[in-house]
Amino acid sequence: MSNLLFKPLEASDIPALMAIYNHFVVHTTVSFHTEPVTISEFTESVIHPNPLYQTDVILLDGIVQGYVQVMPHKKKQAYDTTGEVTIYLHPDCVGKGIGSAAIQHIEAVAKERGFHSLISTICSDNNPSIHTFTKNGYIQCAHFREVGFKWGTFLDIVTYQKILG
Repeated sequence: MSNLLFKPLEASDIPALMAIYNHFVVHTTVSFHTEPVTISEFTESVIHPNPLYQTDVILLDGIVQGYVQVMPHKKKQAYDTTGEVTIYLHPDCVGKGIGSAAIQHIEAVAKERGFHSLISTICSDNNPSIHTFTKNGYIQCAHFREVGFKWGTFLDIVTYQKILG
């Protein structure tokens, strides 16, 4: 990878990241949104008032290619050492190792902030994401059947976890 960089999210990054996310809303089952999100909905999903959580923009050769984030797993204090990891990459970037680099980056951020466990919840149809998390040491710990409904089809989700140690 020529020049891969992760930088903290800035407000000016939100439109480009939202466009990437909405691509998956409109064209795939990766997102369980059924309609494109608005700027306010997207902003709320990538900015958290607690500085423990973070969204970083993924840049390749200076061009926005997606984002990676560690956000709250649940809104109860006992879960504070567990983070939810999410990655969205521009469709042209899939299969180039950027997802693995993003996971390794966000794990380092999470360790610095005292997280013990990271979880990623993935649509069971999303084989590239499942492969990337598995390749990076995440283990499937749950499979929930038919919990989403999109385009006339019930969808499963799988949860992958990694203990950071």
